Amino acid sequence: MAKTEHQKELLSAWRERTVVGGVCAIRCTETNRVLLSAVTDPAGLRNRFQFSAATGSCTFLPLSADWNQYGAASFTFTVLEELERGEDQTDAQFKADLDALAALWRERLASEGAEFYAK
Repeated sequence: MAKTEHQKELLSAWRERTVVGGVCAIRCTETNRVLLSAVTDPAGLRNRFQFSAATGSCTFLPLSADWNQYGAASFTFTVLEELERGEDQTDAQFKADLDALAALWRERLASEGAEFYAK
């Protein structure tokens, strides 16, 4: 099946888009426990969280016990920091940078008294 010019343009635009990753936190306000995630698509993780909250079903396994005990309303989602992928960065390099950024946020949140969910 031959690609149309429109399909080629769409594919080209998708490949040239700016990729923004980030460090996200899902916090249980009842326990002050945090699930910290370094992700290449913060918007996708936010959508997953919003879907979980809207349906009342937890799609984040580490949170399930607290989710069942306190309910979806006890959880908040925050993008702590975003990082734009460099033009010449490989996927592995970008993920390593996001992991390093998450480690910094883990230290910062721990110094503020947060506890963390195991992944």
